[in-house]
Amino acid sequence: MPGDSDTDVEAEVARLGDLGLDGLRSRWRSEFGRVAPIHLSKHLLLRLLAYRLQAQTFGDLSPATRRLLDGLAKERKPSDGETVAVPLPGEGQLMTGTMLVREHDDQQHHVMVTEDGFVWNGITYPSLSKVAYAITGTKWNGPRFFGLRGKVVEEQQ
Repeated sequence: MPGDSDTDVEAEVARLGDLGLDGLRSRWRSEFGRVAPIHLSKHLLLRLLAYRLQAQTFGDLSPATRRLLDGLAKERKPSDGETVAVPLPGEGQLMTGTMLVREHDDQQHHVMVTEDGFVWNGITYPSLSKVAYAITGTKWNGPRFFGLRGKVVEEQQ
């Protein structure tokens, strides 16, 4: 049945979430045939292994999509401390499951997009602006804080 592979992958990803760091490293070794990079956190190992499971089941990015993403990433390199978002053509809204990452005050912050809002540190916020305020204590345009929208530069005459 078509839905079976969806359910199987969801169950397998859920089982990954039950593994500790050593278990995830062991699973990495069996999936990739080599030791997991030592600097990868438990959270990142989990996400990369989940992606691997999904790609094996549903297929990975096509060569054309890879070329498109590589080209977009090469168009602009960020300067120190700058966040650069690479928008995909035709994407107007963030999809549920998207993970936003922002470094602030030498700390990396991860925000998950959900159907109910944005989850940061286990708390769901209704907007990215509220998340940005919780992180910084200062009012921010949330999409701009997370690099999803650039500065509007007025043309001087």
